[in-house]
Amino acid sequence: MSSSTAHKLLAPLAAAAIALGGLAVLDRLPESARAETVPERLHEAHAEPTETDGVVRQSAAVTEEQHRAVLSYWTAERMAAARPITDLLGHLTDLPNAEEVLPEIGAEHQAAPRDDSTGARWTAGGQVVRTTGKVFLTMDGRDFTCSASVVDSTNRSTVVTAGHCAKDGRGSWARNWTFVPGATDGSAPHGRYTARDLLVSPEWSRRADDSYDFAMVVLNTESGRTVQDRVGSQRISFGAWTEAGVREGVQIYSFGYPAASPYDGRELHYCSGRTRPDTGGTTANGMACRMTQGSSGGPWLVGFDSTTGRGTVASVVSFKYANDRRTQYGPRFGAEARNVYDRAAEL
Repeated sequence: MSSSTAHKLLAPLAAAAIALGGLAVLDRLPESARAETVPERLHEAHAEPTETDGVVRQSAAVTEEQHRAVLSYWTAERMAAARPITDLLGHLTDLPNAEEVLPEIGAEHQAAPRDDSTGARWTAGGQVVRTTGKVFLTMDGRDFTCSASVVDSTNRSTVVTAGHCAKDGRGSWARNWTFVPGATDGSAPHGRYTARDLLVSPEWSRRADDSYDFAMVVLNTESGRTVQDRVGSQRISFGAWTEAGVREGVQIYSFGYPAASPYDGRELHYCSGRTRPDTGGTTANGMACRMTQGSSGGPWLVGFDSTTGRGTVASVVSFKYANDRRTQYGPRFGAEARNVYDRAAEL
């Protein structure tokens, strides 16, 4: 069942288009953030997406020339100018200023991990720092940021993110999709990886159903090495959301690169706590979290060990309701997510 995306903050761009009667508001983005300054035809394949066995797939940078063109596109200036993918949704409703709602976030830099964080900077290190990364993408000619995580796969090149970080619901596919694992303060300590294939479920592609707001992205190698060879991976599970888990809650650690005020997208942040089911019309679960846009697509980890930074991805950061900035929602990974993952791992 679809939810009312027009009332969400971390919902897909399609929601903004519907609510605003078009995308005119996006024209307020700075000129330097527009993809038209480099001919888009150089970047990626324009093959039509294919749907096979319940998975919708779009090719991205499939040749070495396209791979190099995407990397060249993302200059330091463009990366700095890219905005969190749905930050303009905040203009759709009369919301209080973020600094007023979240006054304590800027000072919440905890020395030790907590199981009830609502958005602190992650300072404990571990594998999660390497496997979580910042995503840069172009959607309808504008540059945006999201988050993603490397997950264990046979091709050693698969990351998981939000569906709206790969495709604008029923609208456009992302272009220039690039993953920067371990991004910190504008650096790329483990390289930059362009997308070769983007995969979503038909429920997301056809209906922008927030219960299926997930995507798998297969990456090209960087200097001949896969992303998993370079940074490792997190396990992924499609059975964490048992009936009891949905009803009673699951302990989650959520990670991402929030970039809308009062955050700046330069550091990895986290939330932790138990979940509760959404009552707004989706099958997603929610948790207390004050991270803002830009964290979309970041991993929800169950069984997380804060000493090693390892856990199992069971969802991703998806959306917030406009009248509740304090609760973040993620879709439950089940049979549909497994189907998308299995197809991605084969590529």
